[in-house]
Amino acid sequence: MEAWDAITWLSAIALMIAAYLLGSIPSAVWIGKKYYGIDIREHGSKNAGTTNMLRVLGKRAAIPVFIIDYFKGFIAVILTSLMRYDDAVSDAWLINLRIIATIFVVLGHIFPIFAGFKGGKGVATLLGAGTGIYAPILMLCFGIWCLVFAIWHYVSLASMVAGCCYPCLVLIFSTMTFDKAAPFQSIPFIIFSWVVAILLVWTHRKNIDRLREGTESKIYIWGDPNQQDK
Repeated sequence: MEAWDAITWLSAIALMIAAYLLGSIPSAVWIGKKYYGIDIREHGSKNAGTTNMLRVLGKRAAIPVFIIDYFKGFIAVILTSLMRYDDAVSDAWLINLRIIATIFVVLGHIFPIFAGFKGGKGVATLLGAGTGIYAPILMLCFGIWCLVFAIWHYVSLASMVAGCCYPCLVLIFSTMTFDKAAPFQSIPFIIFSWVVAILLVWTHRKNIDRLREGTESKIYIWGDPNQQDK
């Protein structure tokens, strides 16, 4: 690592602040209040995220929340690419900056400054940020998420399984040699992937309790077949 001058440090710090502020955009809270007259954090699971929006207000409300939360994570990571024009920033540090930006944007989603520091779990934002870091692995995780959700209809279970598969896929990819510049060759990225898995399980600990008790709500994209039969 070459020595960073003040401008490089200030640029990196500014990007991290921007990542946090992007993450702090409380799409679920704002959409719920403006178009439905409710604070989504006072209903359902009281989580300001896509799943609770879908459960409480339906697909029309949940889809834009997912899109906004996904792209704020993606944009926060992509913005760090501006640092590649700084000769003092190596390829390895570009990967590190993407990882740090991911942390800040997810923290912004969980603790949004624009919504009293009470936000969501950050799954959609993490998905967007992870896509910005290295899309192929995230797409595989998303495929796993879709498969688990299609079989069991639990968003929480699908998120945890996909999240736990993330570091496993990173380790598998790290044994490949077709792209030495890819982020999965980075030790910090490997560590980061395990931290992501642990945090996803930790933030879903209440869901785990409900899954054990059989009280976790199922989500049916096309409607609950049990209700349709009545």
